[in-house]
Amino acid sequence: MRVIARVVSLALGAIVARPGVARAQVSTASVTPATSYAPPTLPGRGLAQHPFLYAGEWDYRKPEQTMFIVRDGKVQWTYSIPIRAADSTLQEWGDATLRSDGNILFSRKTGAGIVRPDRTLLWNYDAPKGFEVHVAQPIGLDRVMIVQNGNPAKAMFFNVKTNTLEKELTLPVANPANAHAQFRAVRYTKAGTILAAHMDWNKVTEYDSTGRKIWEVAVLSPWTALRLPSGNTLVSSNNGFVKEFNPKGDVVWQYDKSDAAAAGIRLFNTQGIARLPNGNTVLSSWMANGIKDPKEWPGAVQFIEVTPDKRIVWALRSWDEPANLGPATTIQLLDLPGIPENGDLIR
Repeated sequence: MRVIARVVSLALGAIVARPGVARAQVSTASVTPATSYAPPTLPGRGLAQHPFLYAGEWDYRKPEQTMFIVRDGKVQWTYSIPIRAADSTLQEWGDATLRSDGNILFSRKTGAGIVRPDRTLLWNYDAPKGFEVHVAQPIGLDRVMIVQNGNPAKAMFFNVKTNTLEKELTLPVANPANAHAQFRAVRYTKAGTILAAHMDWNKVTEYDSTGRKIWEVAVLSPWTALRLPSGNTLVSSNNGFVKEFNPKGDVVWQYDKSDAAAAGIRLFNTQGIARLPNGNTVLSSWMANGIKDPKEWPGAVQFIEVTPDKRIVWALRSWDEPANLGPATTIQLLDLPGIPENGDLIR
């Protein structure tokens, strides 16, 4: 099949790169939030705990949405897109993965792309009007899987070296007319199956390569579903919890708002999650819809890392220089072993 995507240059009108840290229109430097959603002193070393790639949606304080690479507690690299596309559609950072070759694959709701370290685009895909892309997963260096919400919703496998669409698989949804409510994180597993978090269907379903359902579990408003090396499945929910299910569908571990509250932290929407080799779990707390006044955002944490016994060892809260990161959707820790595009990172 002839690919819908095309190789583009930095001149693409819908995408803008800026060197250095993106400039916020509303600085948090002089803002003291009236409400605190976490203790003044947090566990861990803040920005210096891990090197990481960070992206989030709905930072409407700014005209641009920015993803960040942070190393040694400092912003090393940024890449920005307008918060509104040329047709005024709201753009949202979703998936973002730094590959081993230094290029970053990302989704932006209006499409997906691969950006080089020099901020030029290696590959770009624009979603047709009425469709959305929130999923972009690298499969090796030559292929990517995106999921395009809409009617119909599809998992689409592109070869970005040859600019061809190699395969597409229709995914069932609860409401074909509501593209925005369908999927946020879908993962192509090492077993060659598709693990889909059906946000609008309140379930996580695994499909084989033909689209046949082979496993399913009920979860309220699931955002991300990850297959663990143990065979268990880790799921985050828009409703502020993470659950680990065994193959029988039993909950064997969970972390929710009450666990975070015991440490004095208010947990909001848990979007991006990761399971680390040491057994710790990293989860986002996306608060842009839960805290309506952006002046109050600096009172909230963006990510936490918890041990299997639910002890918080790291809480990230960075709303000012040197890194005004904005609301949190996804994070990739850069100090973990493995090759990202080979599925070695559980995120």
